[in-house]
Amino acid sequence: MRLGVAATPDVALPTLHWLDSSSYELIRVFTKPDRPAGRGRKLSSSPVAQWAHKAEIDLIKPISYDDLRGNIEDLDCVLTIGYGVLLPQEILKLPRYGFLNLHFSLLPAYRGAAPVQRAIANGEPITGVTVFALDKGMDTGPIYSHEQLKIDPQWRSSELMDELSLLGPQVVEKALLAIESGVLPIAQRGISSLAPKISKLEAQINWHEDAHVVARKIRAFHPAPGAWTIWDSSVFKITRAAVILQDLSPGEISIIDGTPVVGCHHHSALSLLSVIPAGKNEMHGSDWARGARLVSGSYLG
Repeated sequence: MRLGVAATPDVALPTLHWLDSSSYELIRVFTKPDRPAGRGRKLSSSPVAQWAHKAEIDLIKPISYDDLRGNIEDLDCVLTIGYGVLLPQEILKLPRYGFLNLHFSLLPAYRGAAPVQRAIANGEPITGVTVFALDKGMDTGPIYSHEQLKIDPQWRSSELMDELSLLGPQVVEKALLAIESGVLPIAQRGISSLAPKISKLEAQINWHEDAHVVARKIRAFHPAPGAWTIWDSSVFKITRAAVILQDLSPGEISIIDGTPVVGCHHHSALSLLSVIPAGKNEMHGSDWARGARLVSGSYLG
């Protein structure tokens, strides 16, 4: 089977590695055009582009979905992984078996751009990956294969994404074997939900929420856009926190055993384990507390 992969983020790499060493023919890779990155705003290629270059796989960086024409008609199937482009039906029908998508949730739950972040923020105990046939809807196509994964309560989005990406090869293989065997995908069943992209405004911490809710959002929004609040009139990000019992007002800071603790709703609080102050790198909360010369009674937000 002659395959193409349309992907951008590094979560696609385990599946790309597997395909490249499998009996399938990985003919072509599609990824987003190079974009400015870093403080110098120099053009940077995607992780998938870098992989394809090293693997010496034919690489195309379409500016629009129309640029796929002439490059996918010779393929049996195209697999998309975090490609980030909604493709019209006229494009989806060009490969022999159409397009597949590797999605990081158990569909129909969490359709959209941020399924991993939404699952953590909502306190889900289980998530997974799904391979389905793309159609004109938003993650609505029939399912070929899926696999579940229990969510470790300490995982942030970055860690959960890494674990889910490792499931990619086995669910993709199941889907490809089904296609080769003439097995049709099954229509999605169950209650659907949406997982829209996380905005910077949504990632602002509300200290009037329960500490468990805030802690989940801190884990969910790492590494991007990052859960944030205001300290000394600047954006202050929190990257790790632990829930403790402490009677503080919402946003009030107390120093306990050298570690900053911040009050939340109804006698709950968060111990700030790691933070990113404005203009600085990630550091231990206790190091920030010492450098900022914090005293109990200060406030965040």
